[in-house]
Amino acid sequence: MNYNLNNFDLYVKKGSLLSFDQFSAACHWHPDLEFISVIEGYMSFFVNGETVHLEKGCGIFVNSKRLHYGFSSDRTDCSYIVVCINSSLLGNERWMGKPYWEEKFGPNTEDFIVLNDHIPWQQDALLSLSELYEEMHSPQCNPLQLLSKAMSLCANIGDHITESNEQNHIDPSWIYVWKMTAFIHGNYEHKIKLDDIAAAGSVSRSQCCILFDKYVGQSPNDYLIKYRIKKSCEMLLHTDRSISEIAICCGFQSASYYSYVFRKELGFVPKEYRNQARC
Repeated sequence: MNYNLNNFDLYVKKGSLLSFDQFSAACHWHPDLEFISVIEGYMSFFVNGETVHLEKGCGIFVNSKRLHYGFSSDRTDCSYIVVCINSSLLGNERWMGKPYWEEKFGPNTEDFIVLNDHIPWQQDALLSLSELYEEMHSPQCNPLQLLSKAMSLCANIGDHITESNEQNHIDPSWIYVWKMTAFIHGNYEHKIKLDDIAAAGSVSRSQCCILFDKYVGQSPNDYLIKYRIKKSCEMLLHTDRSISEIAICCGFQSASYYSYVFRKELGFVPKEYRNQARC
């Protein structure tokens, strides 16, 4: 997660589905809580095997360590605010807030909550996302205000989140998928074979493909490629590394192959993507 500030694990940015391959973000998970507020347009949002529709003015809360991504099936653009909050903002020492966080945002509570602007407490949550964005990107950004607003947002969700259906959270398939996607996240810069991905989840090659198709909606190889492209896009935007360096760092065999895959996925070569994004 490329947090906005050093040593302050809070991510607050605006995004657009247009910037993703085929108007679809890469399926991923992280320990951070994630919030989305739709500014313009609409999107579909996938969380742990379930898909919901988000209209302008609405949003979604995604719990920690849930597979998720936003997309547009009809390839129309959607702009949004995204906020990711890591528990490290509570500090590294254990105190009464940590057990509460683990209880409210652990595996036994809801995977997500759709936020509607006509429900008062959810409207407050959506307003908090706008306030966090304005504060984070103001000339005189105040970290204490950011911390206060982020924790107030989490407290609001904590007051309303409920326990999940027991049948859902005991399904071991999710654990296998988490392990396999985590393996990809941690080793994408290296050569990875299907056998390696399957071994990370302690499943067979065929079961690996079945699980990815069912829970991620992609083959293991497609997920790996999209994740490598995602990481390369981050490097293109946030570093001055050469195209060749980025290609090797993201697990591609050569700069030419990287450019070929990048064009196939996004419609233009890495240099064009970098230049357009920085204009």
